[in-house]
Amino acid sequence: MKRIVLIVLRSFFYLPYYFYNIFKLCNVEKYDAQTRYAFLHRVVPVINRRGRVTVECHGLENLPRESGYIMFPNHQGMFDALAVIETHERPIVTVMKKETKNVFLLKQIIKILQAEVIDREDIRQSMQVIMNMTRRVKEGENFLIFAEGTRSRKGNTLLEFKGGSFKSAINAKCPIVPVALIDSYKAFDTNSIKKLTVQIHYLKPLYYEDYKDMKSTEIAQLVSTMIQQTIMENERR
Repeated sequence: MKRIVLIVLRSFFYLPYYFYNIFKLCNVEKYDAQTRYAFLHRVVPVINRRGRVTVECHGLENLPRESGYIMFPNHQGMFDALAVIETHERPIVTVMKKETKNVFLLKQIIKILQAEVIDREDIRQSMQVIMNMTRRVKEGENFLIFAEGTRSRKGNTLLEFKGGSFKSAINAKCPIVPVALIDSYKAFDTNSIKKLTVQIHYLKPLYYEDYKDMKSTEIAQLVSTMIQQTIMENERR
């Protein structure tokens, strides 16, 4: 929380500019996805630096050349999405929990990204989100979904990856991109404003031919194992 306060204080004179553009870009009929995302991609690195956070990125060459893929990072906290937006140039669509849809700024970001909002307690609504994702990925949009369902509160240790999170990828027959986040939880989930380096690793994708004969739970376990192995190899004690 201290780091959020630091960001606000160091950005104080820029806040009117940020708010103006965020609210302006909520007009999705006027501004296309590339324009809306480009603003976030340009501003987020500045915000991160003001919070004394450096994002160290690896594996961008692993991202599929063609759009229409789904990224599955481990979930450590609120900073995760900022690490992805800073390093991922092409527009992304996030899947967010229903609890965020009425939170100031988050609801505007949902609008800008045209995010899918999911209610995990409502099976019918969750199925509709899966269908929406499948359609949109086939149309060439790139998605970001946290397969753990909630953030791990165990640092760089993963929670179980939910097989259901991979249904859209299976239905769309699209590339699955595992993404390993390291030390992201330290940004906002600790009471520190010390300089921090967060690592993000885009791992080699799984294409449909790689996973077509696997169950969703098996895909979830494979992706989780790939991410955990990357964390073990790169975590700095």
